[in-house]
Amino acid sequence: MVELLLVVGLAVTVFVGYNVGGSTTGPAFGPAVGAGVLSKVGAAALMSVFFFIGAGTLGRRVVDTLGRELVTRGGVFTLETSIVVLFFIGGALFVGNYYGVPASTSMTAVGAIAGLGVATGSLDWSVMGEIAVWWIVAPIIGFWVSGVIGRYFYPRINQWVAIDTTDGPLLEYERSGAVPRPTLGPNTTRREVGGAVVVVAIGCLMAFSSGTSNIANAIAPLVGAGVVDMNPMILLGSAAVAVGAFTIARRTLDTLGNDITDLPLTAAIVVAVVSSGIVVGLSAIGIPASFVIIATMSIVGLGWGRATRTATVGQGIRGEAETNVSVGALKADEPGDEPEGIGEEDPADIPAAADLFNPSTTARIVVLQNVVPLLSTLGALVAFGLLFRFVW
Repeated sequence: MVELLLVVGLAVTVFVGYNVGGSTTGPAFGPAVGAGVLSKVGAAALMSVFFFIGAGTLGRRVVDTLGRELVTRGGVFTLETSIVVLFFIGGALFVGNYYGVPASTSMTAVGAIAGLGVATGSLDWSVMGEIAVWWIVAPIIGFWVSGVIGRYFYPRINQWVAIDTTDGPLLEYERSGAVPRPTLGPNTTRREVGGAVVVVAIGCLMAFSSGTSNIANAIAPLVGAGVVDMNPMILLGSAAVAVGAFTIARRTLDTLGNDITDLPLTAAIVVAVVSSGIVVGLSAIGIPASFVIIATMSIVGLGWGRATRTATVGQGIRGEAETNVSVGALKADEPGDEPEGIGEEDPADIPAAADLFNPSTTARIVVLQNVVPLLSTLGALVAFGLLFRFVW
């Protein structure tokens, strides 16, 4: 019976990891695939490698937090309860995917484990409080850092990293030998190569940060139950993420590749660097971070900063009245458009912030991103409260 339950637990772990790979590959490598500098197979391969590196290094600390510190009472994390917790994590994420809500896997996992802890009176409120405080502070940091960048530094960064696309492929393959050898395309410029390298490198950083935080969501319950060791579970979870990256993530990469003009490459790089930096920093101290929430608030902050800038930014945002912050406020500046100085622009030419930054849309996104974790929390709380009331 124990062996059967363990198989079920491992299967649910694989399911959670599979969904993590499908949902995180697109945000990490969508800009590179959309720009034509990386294939979907290449994106999946890089996602698999760097996720595993992140999981095997800083990810261990987050596994310890969720599996061994959040719930303190001995015997609460059993094989049976771990399966139920994983069920609520996977089920809630499935609901989010079904309705197209970019849910936070970390918040969903913590919510399910916290539901178990509250129902059994074993939740470490000091650990939960520390996590909750960082969940509030980290998105605010992401918002303001990105806002400052958008208001004062975005045009200069755009000059540094924007890809000047040319006609023809970025790379060609010399097939005269036994092994195809990649060479630069006939019209490829040095700047274009540099920009492509930056975009791919940022994707690798995001994959690494995903591994540091998200591996715990799939394996922490079983590791906390003491029925399996951490090392083989990291391998299993990373393998499941790789399968998701090579399969269902292709649809996400298609979506992001086709809609790449909604989030220009420069904006995507700023958001990725800010968000990944915060997530990696939190993972280093064992805090399960919500990359989705932090990235969303980073996008909002970047759009707000650009919408409230009082200097000339060129045709990139002038006159663009959009309801989606990623379409209007993040519209790319043309290389060479630099601020002329605060106060030098005619106020009549400055776009209204309401045209580029929609508070109601932002509020709806943030609310929806918190509904899915709430489902896992309440579901686990009710289930464990009713089914296990007389066990502890």
